[in-house]
Amino acid sequence: MRRYAALLRGIAPSNPNMTNDKLRGVFEGLGLEGVRSVLASGNIVFRSTQSDIPALEDAIQRALATELGIPGGTIVRGLPVLRALLDRAPFGDLRHGRGTYLTVTFLKRPTATAPLPEQPDPLTRVVGYDEEAGAFLAVIDNSDPGTTPDFMGWLDRTYGKDITTRTWLTVQRIVTRLEQD
Repeated sequence: MRRYAALLRGIAPSNPNMTNDKLRGVFEGLGLEGVRSVLASGNIVFRSTQSDIPALEDAIQRALATELGIPGGTIVRGLPVLRALLDRAPFGDLRHGRGTYLTVTFLKRPTATAPLPEQPDPLTRVVGYDEEAGAFLAVIDNSDPGTTPDFMGWLDRTYGKDITTRTWLTVQRIVTRLEQD
């Protein structure tokens, strides 16, 4: 049995069709096992014998759209990939905090090389692209509430809607939950 995390795009926990119990129900209805939520923002961990990640993503997304009317994207990563990302410690000694967000943006279809902006935004420092995880790593300065970084906009314009972003803390929580099961 393989352990996976589904990272769902566009989940609004205040929407009655997007509650954790309904999301878990869709996964359970697909025959996936050990289905659990991590936080209330579209992170579902589960076990499956399936090894074809694109097929899993497609099945989950079809079920979410059919059963709950959720059109957003579904990105799946296995525990070994996420664990290896954490072990590489791409942020070094940096810590996620109120004014500095450490972010991981996962691409649905990872590429061997992904173009990085030289300076996407004065409030963003791109740490790099992790090829194995298929994810951009960035440090975003949120210390001034009157300014909004445009890095997410650049990612959307460059890669479309087949991406989703999580904080480094959330990725750590997802891996912890996966390792508990």
